[in-house]
Amino acid sequence: MGMSRDLVYAARLLLEAERILIFTGAGISTESGIPDFRGTDGIWTKLSPEDFQLDRYVRDPKARIRAWQTRFPKMFGNAQPNAAHEAVVDLWKAGKLLGCVTQNIDGLHQAAGLPQDLMAELHGNGDGIACLQCGKEYDPVEIEARWVNGDLDPHCDECGGILKSTIVFFGEVLPQRELLRAEQWAHEADAVISVGSSLSVYPAAYIPLEIASRGEVFIIINNSPTDLDSLASLRLDGMAGTVLPQLVNAIVA
Repeated sequence: MGMSRDLVYAARLLLEAERILIFTGAGISTESGIPDFRGTDGIWTKLSPEDFQLDRYVRDPKARIRAWQTRFPKMFGNAQPNAAHEAVVDLWKAGKLLGCVTQNIDGLHQAAGLPQDLMAELHGNGDGIACLQCGKEYDPVEIEARWVNGDLDPHCDECGGILKSTIVFFGEVLPQRELLRAEQWAHEADAVISVGSSLSVYPAAYIPLEIASRGEVFIIINNSPTDLDSLASLRLDGMAGTVLPQLVNAIVA
């Protein structure tokens, strides 16, 4: 089956681009079995967003206990990268990827083979655990072992501070190193492809917005409308695992 007219047009727009930024949201990982947040079967239909407010987490031991129950034994089950994650790697191997800015915390881009130095994880990573007070980082395997053995609200063995996943909670500042890297790429990119994001969460959405505002090519791949559709060069409607590989193949072939 041939490519749609829109897909052919999108590929033509991107053909000369040499510094493409990929921006990804939850929709790139739903085909790996990870639910999005706001969908009809999303995470917030099962968990309370209030438990993931930083001040409540610090204040309420019961909220912390519930949070650790979502972290162990495996936050994302045995989720594996899908064709969309692999397409991002293909773009990198073709020498056209500047970097990948993601709102996701699942590590699937890296699992697909994308180097960590090409990642900017704006909302943190589900693998890390650190002390909120002294910053000591912990091996998740060690904390899981403590949790399995009944330590349901683990604290730091250095300073006694509260431990927390390195996922960014509501009310918590974004990791500065990741944000600075994303902003640098936003200034350097000559095109951006947003995949599986509603583009409604800020400050993350400022990254593709910055590139679009300079008049560079801005392609959106999503299976529903986004908040920035009116600024896009084109929105390709569909699933990330189908549309992105087709687009990348057309660009790098």
